Amino acid sequence: MSSEKLFRRDVVKKLMSVRGDALCISGLGSPTWDLAAADHRPENFYIWGGMGGATPTGLGLALAQPDHNVWVLTGDGEQLMGVGSFSTVALQQPKNLAIIVLDNEHYGETGMQAAPTGRGTDLAAMAAGAGIQNTMTVTDEAGLDDLIGRLDAGDSPLVAVIKVDTRTGETVMPPRDGKYMKMAFRTALLGADKAQHPI
Repeated sequence: MSSEKLFRRDVVKKLMSVRGDALCISGLGSPTWDLAAADHRPENFYIWGGMGGATPTGLGLALAQPDHNVWVLTGDGEQLMGVGSFSTVALQQPKNLAIIVLDNEHYGETGMQAAPTGRGTDLAAMAAGAGIQNTMTVTDEAGLDDLIGRLDAGDSPLVAVIKVDTRTGETVMPPRDGKYMKMAFRTALLGADKAQHPI
């Protein structure tokens, strides 16, 4: 663990303070705990399984709801699992999608094994290579402020890889019932009447 890296819980808290009404998809494990701790609300959709599914889910939501900003909050291990989704994002070019990768350079859900992102793999460069023009790697507070400026400006699609240390903070567990989460999210997005019926 490097003391020079950002603490993920502080990063997410700062991001959520400028979230506005963005819809958030969080990847399994620590990103979900971070989001629940910083800004638990019905407009969050927490992914508890399906490693690699956060970005594709966020892309689908962004395309289905073009009038809403959509933020994906995920980890480096999960994004590596679904790295091909960068190509689909690049092809679709959604103007309302931001993918924020909390990169601690470890597989946190399987025992903290060292991940490729700590040994030369550059997720921001992979996103750029797939055709996403707005990419960045954040390593300090100045970079985090730059990211907030880009989010505020709506420069999307955006991929931001934030280097964080391995501390996780207190585990905050949001609901795990899939049906409940789906209906809470749909109700927040569509209203109670429409949420009861297929879109």
